[in-house]
Amino acid sequence: MYTIGNITECRKGSGCTELRIFINGEENEELIRRKEISHIGIWLDDGRTISAEQRKKIYASIKDFSIFTGYTPEEAKEVLKYLYVERTGKPYFSLSDCSMDTARHFINLIIDICLENGIILSDVLYDRAEDIEYMLKSCIKNRKCAICGGNGEIHHWDAIGMGNDRRHYDDSRNRKICLCRRHHTLAHSYGRERFMRTYHVYGIYYDKNSERIFINQD
Repeated sequence: MYTIGNITECRKGSGCTELRIFINGEENEELIRRKEISHIGIWLDDGRTISAEQRKKIYASIKDFSIFTGYTPEEAKEVLKYLYVERTGKPYFSLSDCSMDTARHFINLIIDICLENGIILSDVLYDRAEDIEYMLKSCIKNRKCAICGGNGEIHHWDAIGMGNDRRHYDDSRNRKICLCRRHHTLAHSYGRERFMRTYHVYGIYYDKNSERIFINQD
């Protein structure tokens, strides 16, 4: 369930921040009591509206999605917005005045959709991403190259090391990145530092036993 409300009181607690929150809808009181809800997630909206750079990234990606699917750009925008609402449970929004947080999460959603469906963007992924760490996780999850978006394979940023059996080695403590064959080869020939300076991507920790990525994560 997703709802909105207001913070009416905020004070510093012992190792925490204490909030008094009013949420919309009297029916929520009955639901909270009936289901004995005691934990909530809070999305803090700082009031900043979408930036020109975010809007530029979004519309460029909508155009790529439109070309791939055959939708008109306006249809593509609406399809992606409704997918955002469906996956996150957050309300419908306007790209003219939504918050920067909403725009960031929407960009994450578009990148997910493109990677899931093999849609190649006209820019490198780094230039379209708002949250690089999220983009790198999505690339590993979907086995797509973190640079070009093509079919990828796992490159171990931290080498596994000689003598370890790759078939049985637990690589959850090794940073990794997903790269296509071409960029994988370049990663080996360039070395980590040069590769990172050239493409602005890097290895991350990723647990292969936890493949689900949440759109509304921070």
